Amino acid sequence: MLDVRKLRLLRELSHRGTIAAVAEALAYTPSAVSQQLTALERETGVPLLERTGRRVKLTPAAVRLVERTESVLAILHEAAAELASTALTGTLRIGVFPTAVSTILTPAVVALSTDHPGLDLMVTELDPASVPNALREERLDIALVQEYDYVPVATDPGLQTEPLLEETVHLAALTAEPLTARRDSAWIAGTPGTLCHTLTIRACEAAGFAPRIRHHADDFGAVLALVAAGQGVAFVPDLGAVAPPAAVVLTPLPIRRRTHLAYRRGMGNHPAIAVARAALHNAAG
Repeated sequence: MLDVRKLRLLRELSHRGTIAAVAEALAYTPSAVSQQLTALERETGVPLLERTGRRVKLTPAAVRLVERTESVLAILHEAAAELASTALTGTLRIGVFPTAVSTILTPAVVALSTDHPGLDLMVTELDPASVPNALREERLDIALVQEYDYVPVATDPGLQTEPLLEETVHLAALTAEPLTARRDSAWIAGTPGTLCHTLTIRACEAAGFAPRIRHHADDFGAVLALVAAGQGVAFVPDLGAVAPPAAVVLTPLPIRRRTHLAYRRGMGNHPAIAVARAALHNAAG
């Protein structure tokens, strides 16, 4: 019988690429991860890893095993959801991106606290790019993820998602000019590695130029303040443009940001996840 804990380590290796990254994420030592994966190879009787120097690569057999592991974990989550008590108690960990805190999360948390006082709610603010890992590692139970036109998010077989909200993306500047006229402008973008940063690069490239990024800021309030101060132009979605400075002109673009709810596959009907889904949908509506 294959050990689910070892299978989970192999699954994480497929996502993270290195044994050191798996060890850091799951609070193991690299040596312990290597030993567990070696033991899994003995249990399966086939090579699972190809070692080249300090790096490892999954063999075709390992890739197929990871696909099976996702299905096994989903079934176990479904079983846990069916066995969960309908008396809603315990910790519910919710992940959210900054612009959704006041508009979506706060009313949802108020409703959950009022209707289900036995739930111990824990909110974590993080970039949507970090959500899949946090859900797989069970640091979060449900979270908001997003994608932009030009920056689609790859499907994660271990997670289940559902649409929550769609927004228009605006060009924030001091004057109303089309995107194609901003070739020589300074730009304000998110931190490299975030979806907002990638959107800025790809949307500008689609318009025929490479953006000259002068400032990096992840808070849209800070972004709009920089725009108002004449420090550049930026892309800002609806939720980030609730109260723009008077000097800022927002020009709607044919670019959309889509927000989804995400949770581990098989957990959608867990009583705590179900009430959180309903509360977040009501708040978004």
